[in-house]
Amino acid sequence: KMFASGISIASGGSVGREGPIVQIGSAIGSSVGQWLRIDERRLRTLVACGAAAGIAGTFNAPVAGALFAVEIILADFGVFQFSPIVISSVAATVVGRHFLGNRPAFIVPTYALVQPTELFAYAALGILAGLVALAFVKTLYAFEDLFDKITLYPPLKAALGGMMIGVIALWFPHVYGVGYEAIDEALAGGANLAWYLLLALVAIKILAVSITIGSGGSGGIFAPSLFIGAMAGGAIGTLVHSIWPASTAGPGAYALVGMGAVVAAATHAPITAILIIFELTADYKIILPLMISCIIATLLATRLEDASIYTLKLLRRGVDIHKGHDISLLRHLLIRDEMRRDYVTVPPGERLMPVLSKFIEHPGSSIFVVDEDRRLLGVITNEQIRSIMADPSSFEPLVIAADIMVERDFPTVGLDDTLADVMKRLASYRGEVPVVDDDRLVGVIWPEDVIARYNAELFKRDMARSMVSSVSQGAAVEPLPAVKDTSIAEIPVPAHYIGQTIGGLDIRKRYDVSVLLIKQKTGAGEEVVNAVPSPDYVFRPDDVLLVIGTNDKLRNLGHI
Repeated sequence: KMFASGISIASGGSVGREGPIVQIGSAIGSSVGQWLRIDERRLRTLVACGAAAGIAGTFNAPVAGALFAVEIILADFGVFQFSPIVISSVAATVVGRHFLGNRPAFIVPTYALVQPTELFAYAALGILAGLVALAFVKTLYAFEDLFDKITLYPPLKAALGGMMIGVIALWFPHVYGVGYEAIDEALAGGANLAWYLLLALVAIKILAVSITIGSGGSGGIFAPSLFIGAMAGGAIGTLVHSIWPASTAGPGAYALVGMGAVVAAATHAPITAILIIFELTADYKIILPLMISCIIATLLATRLEDASIYTLKLLRRGVDIHKGHDISLLRHLLIRDEMRRDYVTVPPGERLMPVLSKFIEHPGSSIFVVDEDRRLLGVITNEQIRSIMADPSSFEPLVIAADIMVERDFPTVGLDDTLADVMKRLASYRGEVPVVDDDRLVGVIWPEDVIARYNAELFKRDMARSMVSSVSQGAAVEPLPAVKDTSIAEIPVPAHYIGQTIGGLDIRKRYDVSVLLIKQKTGAGEEVVNAVPSPDYVFRPDDVLLVIGTNDKLRNLGHI
C-alpha cells in the first residue's frame, strides 16, 4: 500500500495520502493482534489504534486521531477501547513531531465569527456541503462501476485513468496530486480564485478523484474531501462577503468551515471533523460556525444516505462493519417467537368503569381497542386515564374507550420483524408494543421482555469472547454455571450436522441452545476458533461446539 499509493500520488493521481496511512497503521495493528492471537474485541481495538496513529501522525492532531478511530472505525466510546487508542494517538504524534516538526498541516490565518447573524450563512454552507458530499460519494462509486465494466487489462485501465487526469490537469492544475497548495490558497482568502472557479474546482476535483480511484489508482479520499470542502466554502464565502462585507468574515473562513462540513457529511463523523479543523487552526474563535455547518451537513447527508463514504464500499461487498454492535444481538430474534399472547382488549364503545377495572385486574400499562374483527383501532395507556382517575364517577356517563384511546402515536410491529426493530421504537415509546398481522392484533411485546432478552444475549456474546483465548490454546472447557439453570459445555459436532449450516439446522429454535463459538482444526492440526459464527457457517467433521443452554437441553444435544 505504501509503494502503490506513493507512486499514484507522486505521478499526479488526484487522491490523498491520509487514507493509505490509516490503512497501513490499521494493518500493522491487525498483524500484531493476529500474531498475539488475541480475541476479536481486542483485535478491533488494535486496528483502531493503528488508524488513530495514522491520522494523528499525518495531521499533527492527536485528539482528532483518537476521535476518528472511535467514531468511524469502532463507533464505541467505551473506556476499554478508548484508552489504548489515546495512547497510540499520542505516541504517533510525538514521533511525527520529532521527525516532521511541530507545525500544523495547513497555514490558516486567524478567523472568527463577525456577527451572530452570520451563522445563517454558515448554516447555508452546511446544506451545500451535505449535498456536495453526497454527490462526491455517488460519483465515486458510479465511476468504480463504470471502470469495472471496461474489459481492459488492469494496468491499462490505470494508464487510461492517468491519461485522463493529465488532460484535466492541463486546464486545472489545482486538482493535480493531493492539492494542498490549492487548499492553502483558498484558506488564505483566494485572491486569485474567483467564486466561479472555486465552484468549478468542486466538480472537477470530484471527477478527478473518481477517475483516479475508479481506474485502479491507490490513495485516500480524506484529503480530497478537504479540498472539495475548501473550494465549496470559499465560493460561498466569496459571494457572501461581496454582498455583506462589513458583517461577514472573508472567504478563507468559509473555506475552513467548508473543509470540516464536507468531511463530516462524507464520513458521517461530525465530532472528528470539528476537532480536526480545530486542531489544524489551534483557534477557538471559529468553533461555532464550524459546529453549525458540520452538524447540518451531517444531518442532511445521513438523511439522504445511510452509509458513509467508507462503509458504503463495504456494504456493496456485503460487509456490514456495524453488524457486531450491541443492537444486532436482537436481529435474529423474530417477533413471532418472542411476543406475548396474553393482552387485554376492549371494544371502542366500552364504558369508562370497565376500562378502569381492566387496568386494575391485569398487569401492564396498555389496553388495546379493537373492533369485531380484532383490527387494532387504538391504545389506551396509563397516561390517558391519569387525569380521569381523580374523579372517574364524573366522567362515567360521558366517556367511552374510543374517546380516550390514542389512534396514531404508538408503534406497531409485524410477525416477521425482530426485537432489534422493537428496541429502536422503545426510544420514544414506553408501553407494550402491539404486534399486528394484516391490521389484526395478534400479540404484544413488553419492554421488560426486550431488555431481559437483550441482557441474556449480551451475556452469551461476552462469555463467548472472553473464552476465545483459552479455547484457542486447546484448554478444555467443562460445563460451568452461568445463569439460572444454564451451563456452557463443549460438544463434538453431531455426525448429521456435517455439511449443513447453523441457520439451516435452526439449532436455537429446535434445541433451545445457542452456539457461542466453534473450535476448528486446520490442515496442520492446529486449533483455531470461529467466535460467534454466522448462520451461514457450514459444519466440518472435526468441529467442536461451545454451546450454552439449560442442562437438560445440553444433554439432549450431546446425545444426538
